[in-house]
Amino acid sequence: MTHYHSHDVLVIGSGAAGLTLALQLTDTARIAVISKGELNAGSTYWAQGGIAAVLHDGDSVDAHVADTLVAGAQLCHEDSVRFTVKNSSDSIKWLLSQGVKFSRYEHGSNAFHLTREGGHSQRRIIHAADATGREVSNTLTARAKENPNIEIFTGHVAVDLIIDQHRCHGAYVLNRDSGHVELFHAKAIVLATGGANKAYLYTSNPDGASGDGIAMAWRAGCRVANMEFNQFHPTCLYHPKAKSFLITEAIRGEGGRLISANGERFMFRYDERGELAPRDVVARAIDHEMKRLGSDCVYLDISHKSPDFLLEHFPTIKARCLELGIDITREAIPVVPAAHYTCGGIMVDRRGQTDIPGLYAIGETAFTGLHGANRLASNSLLECFVYATSAAADIRLRLPSLPAPDIALPWDESQVTDSDEDVVISHNWDELRRFMWDYVGIVRTNKRLKRALNRAALLQQEIDEYYSNYKVSNDLLELRNLAMVAELIIRSAMQRTESRGLHYTLDYPEQREVAEDTILTPENYEPQLISAII
Repeated sequence: MTHYHSHDVLVIGSGAAGLTLALQLTDTARIAVISKGELNAGSTYWAQGGIAAVLHDGDSVDAHVADTLVAGAQLCHEDSVRFTVKNSSDSIKWLLSQGVKFSRYEHGSNAFHLTREGGHSQRRIIHAADATGREVSNTLTARAKENPNIEIFTGHVAVDLIIDQHRCHGAYVLNRDSGHVELFHAKAIVLATGGANKAYLYTSNPDGASGDGIAMAWRAGCRVANMEFNQFHPTCLYHPKAKSFLITEAIRGEGGRLISANGERFMFRYDERGELAPRDVVARAIDHEMKRLGSDCVYLDISHKSPDFLLEHFPTIKARCLELGIDITREAIPVVPAAHYTCGGIMVDRRGQTDIPGLYAIGETAFTGLHGANRLASNSLLECFVYATSAAADIRLRLPSLPAPDIALPWDESQVTDSDEDVVISHNWDELRRFMWDYVGIVRTNKRLKRALNRAALLQQEIDEYYSNYKVSNDLLELRNLAMVAELIIRSAMQRTESRGLHYTLDYPEQREVAEDTILTPENYEPQLISAII
């Protein structure tokens, strides 16, 4: 068994951001891609809606930027937004060159079908039916597997980053098959680990969304920003056998109507845009309707559209609902809000560089300034491609002058034993997700946040003691990271004494005149190492 690996670039994460960066560096670098499970096990694969981009004459960069700024509640960094949107059409061209097949208006047509989602003033969402993520993930995975300069390590979980002489040189990584921690060295390390929505009891995300990159970067000395802005997708399928099945925003974009348990259409009571209001508005409206009526869910009705239309545009949703006894051509879909997207993350510049030289962060794990206080639908995949491309260009430029890393000490597991108390992990995991849902959810209060912070502190003490005495496992590492990120979310929420975008508190229901980011700084932060943060 090999316990030491050396590459030019180490990519931790195998979603849209990580694979895009890896594929764009194969001409100049040897790349290792680490994935917890199979390459397509992350959030990218499950993305239904599509990719927002300026693709037709009736749209414009200015219009897309304006929509993003409105959705972000004045907290977006306009230069970051403009940078992302200006590069949107090039990102789509690159995906097409890789073989991604997007939906067209009719069979054999050259015109791509563009849909519209909440918060958008134009039809600008390019998609592959209602399974865009699956198409993108499968295509990029195929390209990565066939490239000889990309070495893929599935079933590997990053434990911690290796920092020496104020530079990141690699990571300790658990091989899930052998149970041993291995050493990965590289000149450049890229965190592309996704978000942290498994911190919540109800989520649309797959099991691996445990905030690993954010927690590792924080422990290494990186700042994080705007962690209080957790986007709750308004419409997750409500069914005991569904488990995190998302009902895409595009259904509302194509005329889907939200109906309360008493049969009333309610969205226009909350916002003049109705079902096309931004996600934070829709999620709070649904939450309020459920509490007002004491109901377990609301309903999304698209049955007024023809069966052919639904089969063409939403085949995955139609099939999954039918498996569960719900015929969307005849009846409404039961839905509830669920934790969906982490708008904050590791602070980076336009090249994806973090506060630590040699360490990059891209995708959902990074804070670029694009999303502000609320992510505009389908901007997330776009951000993955744009910033992965920018980070790849920076790495390509710097790689020839970077020294080979010194070999770090191997992982010491001589003082730990196998655990016979794994039930502690599952109980702590359940407790964490429940108090985060109850106290740090769609609607917050000071009292709830203080309770959550106390529980997070106690939980971390228990986890640290457990971590010190027993061999690491995937479940333990995820729990450790989730508890850390939960604390960051809570601390960020306590610092924001206003209601803005996704952060709504009953103690401060008004929005302040000046929009400011919430920035948390770890004790081991080295300010002299910063590149300019945008």
